[in-house]
Amino acid sequence: MTGWQNSRRRGPDTRRGTQRPGGGPDDDPLNPDVDPESPEEMRDPESVARGICLRALTGAPKTRQQLADLLTTRGVPEDAAEAVLDRFTEVGLIDDAAFARAWVSSRQAGRGLARRALSAELRAKGVEPEVAAVAVEAVGDDDERETARRLVERKLGAVRRLDRATATRRLMGMLARKGYNGGLAAAVVREALDRAGAEDVAIAEFDDLDEDSLLP
Repeated sequence: MTGWQNSRRRGPDTRRGTQRPGGGPDDDPLNPDVDPESPEEMRDPESVARGICLRALTGAPKTRQQLADLLTTRGVPEDAAEAVLDRFTEVGLIDDAAFARAWVSSRQAGRGLARRALSAELRAKGVEPEVAAVAVEAVGDDDERETARRLVERKLGAVRRLDRATATRRLMGMLARKGYNGGLAAAVVREALDRAGAEDVAIAEFDDLDEDSLLP
C-alpha cells in the first residue's frame, strides 16, 4: 500500500489544537487551553473567568459590573468570579473611574449628551453613582449650553421651512432626548430661531412642555 493510499485510510486528524470535540478550532491566543464551554475546564473556574474577562477587555474597556454579568451568564461560580474581578481591579485592568471619565469625554464630545443622559448611561453600565457623579462633573454649565447651541445650529436647516411652533417642538425634543433640561433647551432654541429670523409667534404650550416625556 502506498503512502498516499495509507493517508486516505486514516481517520480525521485529532491532534490537540486542530479541533475541539464538539466545537470549533482552538483560536484563542490569550488562553489557548481554556474553553469556558467545556465542563472539564470548569474544574478550574478562576482560569475560565480570567479567560472570559481577558477576551472581553480585548475589544474595549468594561466596567466591573459588565464583566460580572458576563461571568454570571457563562456559569462561572460567584466566588471564582469575585476573586478574578478583585485581582483585575487590583492590577488596573478594571478601573470604573477611568472608564467613566473616558465615557463622559467621548459621549459628550461625539454625541453632545448632557449630564443627565451621561449619568443615566453610566448607571446602566454599572458604574457606582458616586464615581459617575465625579466623572460627569467635568461637564460644566457653559459646556452644556455651548454643546446645545451647536446641536441646534446643525438642525436648523432641517426645520427652516416649518412654522415656528413645529420647529420649536422638534428642536426641543432633540435636546430633551440628549438629556437637556427644559429651561436650557427653551432658551437655546429660542435664541437660535430668533437669529435665524423665524417668525415670532407666541406658543402657549411651550412653557408647559414636559421634556421628560420626550426622552426615549
